[in-house]
Amino acid sequence: MQKHMVEKMKTLQRIHDTGIVAVVRAPDPKTAVDIGRACLAGGIDAIEVAFTVPKAHRVIAALDEEFGREELLVGAGTVMDSETARIAILEGANYIVGPSFDEHTARLCNRYQLPYMPGCFTIKEMVTAMEAGVEVLKLFPGSAFEPSIIKAIKGPLPQAALMPTGGVDLANVGDWIRSGCFAVGVGGELTAGAKSGDFQRITEAAKQFTAKIQQARKE
Repeated sequence: MQKHMVEKMKTLQRIHDTGIVAVVRAPDPKTAVDIGRACLAGGIDAIEVAFTVPKAHRVIAALDEEFGREELLVGAGTVMDSETARIAILEGANYIVGPSFDEHTARLCNRYQLPYMPGCFTIKEMVTAMEAGVEVLKLFPGSAFEPSIIKAIKGPLPQAALMPTGGVDLANVGDWIRSGCFAVGVGGELTAGAKSGDFQRITEAAKQFTAKIQQARKE
């Protein structure tokens, strides 16, 4: 099997196994890198660097160079178009995440055999994305739904792999996982400590999230 296809499958499997992607938004590259380190120390090995971060491509490159994909999967988030996706890929991004589906980005990620996880809100958007080869759908914003929406979606679309992002916290992450999510995406609820420079708080939050996810999968 082609190397890049194998790597793509490994990336998706690792995200599923850990069950959580840390969404990193920060005012500067240094803070973003520090958040990434803190998440990894807490057991989260998939980091999504939002392209709202200044010089986000440099943050991706720095994290990829420091850790390598075997230790940390670095993805690009808030990717709106294929041009941004290509920049991220060239800097070492292992997967691409967007707030909405973009056909050109899907084609580009298929071309280079990288996972693309676009935001979807309706069944129509989900079907369109899956027809374009998307394996994991980012249910966004997750705060607009209850965890029970997962089972409702999987009624007509049992093959859909869903990753709710936005509104996922320690109180409800277990419910999301038990409902049948592929994984969850978590931002501010996980990385809030960065605002005060308390990166240990991020590490502790990461440990709590991963523990709750693993427990929920055993139930």
